[in-house]
Amino acid sequence: MSSEAPDCGALTFMVRKVWLAMRAAIGEELKAFGLTTSQYATLMMTAGNPGMSVADIAREVGSTRQAANEMLGGLEKEGLIERHPHPTDRRTHRIQLTATGIERLDQARIAVDRRETELEANFPDDQRAAIRGWLVSMVQACR
Repeated sequence: MSSEAPDCGALTFMVRKVWLAMRAAIGEELKAFGLTTSQYATLMMTAGNPGMSVADIAREVGSTRQAANEMLGGLEKEGLIERHPHPTDRRTHRIQLTATGIERLDQARIAVDRRETELEANFPDDQRAAIRGWLVSMVQACR
């Protein structure tokens, strides 16, 4: 059986297969830091957008609010995030990274960046740029 993924003609399916393969590869790297890919994504998003709500995070990681809340509970228990009341909406909390969360994210990011570089190593620079550009454009087109 060939190790190459067949072109089945369904772009969505092909992107999903890439996502699952990359998620597994990155997930292996994140184990050393006690993080899942969703937790890592949440730390990255929160670092870039301090004050996100649980609903914001759920949308961005593609989960339910309940699942996001449980994940955040684990991050909070480990001292990686803090929840602060929203100034105008008493039902909403704003998520912030702690100093420990920033440090863990910085350490994990080095390993993830290294692994992504390894995964992209056989692609020429122009192809990497084209793929990244296509991904950004596709996200914008789907909104």
